[in-house]
Amino acid sequence: MSITVSEPPALDLVASETATSAVPPVGDDRSARSLRRAGSPPRWVVPALIALLTATAAAYLWNLSASGTANSFYAAAVQAGTKSWKAFFFGSIDSSNFITVDKSPGSLWVMELSGRLFGFNSWSMLVPQVLEGVAAVGLVYAAVKRWFGPGAGLLAGAVLATTPVAALMFRFNNPDALMVLLLVAAAYTLVRALEKAGTKWLVATGVLIGFAFLAKMLQAFTVVPAFAGVYLLAAPTHLWRRLWQLALWVGAIAVAAGWWVAAVALWPAASRPLIDGSPDNSILNLIFGYNGLSRLSGGTGGNGSGFSGPAGLFRLFNDLLGGQASWLLPTSLLALVAGLVWRGRRSRTDRKRAAFLLWGGWLLVTGAVFSFSSGVIHTYYSVALAPAIAALVGMGGGMFWRNRHRMVARIIGSVSMVVSAVWAYALLERTPAYLPWLRPVILVAGALGAVALVAAPFVPRMTRHLTVAAIGLGLVAGLSGPIAYTATTLATSHTGSVPSAGPAVSGGGFGGGGAPGAAGGAPGLGGATGERPSFTGGSGAPPTGLSAAGFSGGPPSGTTRASGGTLPTGIPGGIPGGGGSSTTSTALTLALRADASAYRWVAATFGSQSAATMELSTNEPVMAIGGFSGEGGNISLATFEAYVAKGDIHYFIASGTGGAGGPGGGRSGNSDSAITTWVEAHFTAKTIGGQTVYDLTSPK
Repeated sequence: MSITVSEPPALDLVASETATSAVPPVGDDRSARSLRRAGSPPRWVVPALIALLTATAAAYLWNLSASGTANSFYAAAVQAGTKSWKAFFFGSIDSSNFITVDKSPGSLWVMELSGRLFGFNSWSMLVPQVLEGVAAVGLVYAAVKRWFGPGAGLLAGAVLATTPVAALMFRFNNPDALMVLLLVAAAYTLVRALEKAGTKWLVATGVLIGFAFLAKMLQAFTVVPAFAGVYLLAAPTHLWRRLWQLALWVGAIAVAAGWWVAAVALWPAASRPLIDGSPDNSILNLIFGYNGLSRLSGGTGGNGSGFSGPAGLFRLFNDLLGGQASWLLPTSLLALVAGLVWRGRRSRTDRKRAAFLLWGGWLLVTGAVFSFSSGVIHTYYSVALAPAIAALVGMGGGMFWRNRHRMVARIIGSVSMVVSAVWAYALLERTPAYLPWLRPVILVAGALGAVALVAAPFVPRMTRHLTVAAIGLGLVAGLSGPIAYTATTLATSHTGSVPSAGPAVSGGGFGGGGAPGAAGGAPGLGGATGERPSFTGGSGAPPTGLSAAGFSGGPPSGTTRASGGTLPTGIPGGIPGGGGSSTTSTALTLALRADASAYRWVAATFGSQSAATMELSTNEPVMAIGGFSGEGGNISLATFEAYVAKGDIHYFIASGTGGAGGPGGGRSGNSDSAITTWVEAHFTAKTIGGQTVYDLTSPK
């Protein structure tokens, strides 16, 4: 069934299906000007784009310093990289290069260069993350706009900017911000490559994916199947050329990602820092083990369901992950199906179908990895889904606008409005005390918009006005919820290693998996607070053996609320490498700073988080024995004694946490107990600022 609606063509939000090739007669200036005007975007496009990018930058910069050093694990590494080029290259957590962080250092490099230019502080560290977010919004706009028009591009950019987890991670110092930016840039260059089978653009795509690997290792490669498949299918050239171009693309990825890996692997182990996350001090083990297979299968990282709910088809919609990025996920899937059906019978090289396959493949492959992995999947990982969701929604909007004269397009548009409104209502229902008036507003807007969109053609004199009004109501239904969550995220400080966007949610929702603050969870974190918990610690896995059931009673000991304060203790295990004090006392800070230049490390302790906290307080290097989770940095007693004999370490602080077992916990494969016992036997304990401290320069 189709209808024809007569509407003025003044506000064409999408690009022409085919570009004109007409050439005006020589000397006909008026015809030339007309052609230039016909090929240029409407006058409102540039101001609208500037407004979108400016608003995104202003929102992300607002209240930025409230999070301080954010994740102190990475902040300490940034601080170290501003003091030592060796720490910069390897991603060491301390400027004396005892141990690295448990990721590749690409994201640290950007923040460290900023710190070297402007001095290390919260703003110099986090502003680059904000700029990466603004650039990602601009590139999503550019990629969608090329084939679907400026209106579709602006909608895609706005959806990305207002996704709560994007607003969180583009203001935080975890590696995800740079990885997402580089993958969006890779999608843009692939769009350019698909236009004329451009080898240079395709190689650029590979280079960007390789650099994204240097930001967060193998997670960056989740887009590779979709990108390769789309180019192999849709590039406008013969098969053999597509194949050798893809071979060059794979080579570009390998070179861009592999040069640093090769350098670390070939560097003499004795003259570089230990590799955190690797029991055998191997960068390949870190890549394919700790940050590879263990994320998929659980492995040594334990059961990750406590952080993101049980693995399964509906994990992305559950109470922990749902509010982060899934607001328009059902709508994006509907747009994907409709787009593929719409362009299904077109030629192999059809650009618009290729675009749906590109962004849809990104969404489906990455979503499947997050949904079915048994290892650690933190809620903020879902920021990797946000660009694909945004692009599909934008392309779906452009597809609707071009076909708005067809009743089937209006029906699909009305269904998407209803779906968006219902799912937003369901997500907001998980926080009953959070903006209770917003839920009925969204439902009413979605219902009215859907009705108006379908009814508009039957009111000839009001068709255009009703269509515009329906679209406005649809935007209210689809964007009000994520905008509210984003505003809460911007107004809330976030610290620790497991930040989460929006307010705390109640348990028992669709998909299973309760958030902290749910019934039976930690008190004081109800949905009305507008705060999310942030777990102190590093960036990796929960303790071995920590199950979803063991976590559902509340976060581990040492957990802090986003706005400060400590939650009740008593949860078994604790975050590996985490725990410890969230701040270092003034007395201990002064003691560690005393004669600091005489020592390679002012202190040694167990766990990277404890070490990071002291480093940020003193601006001096601290040895983090056992690294983040006890998977790296496990030196022998003999090695530790040698450091002490050379006078490299001033103090030993016994109250740091050493991964799953804690200090002296007898963890398999390390010498924590032996080191602690030896220190206690040979040096006298004293208390400084509530901490048990041993001066390793003054034996008994």
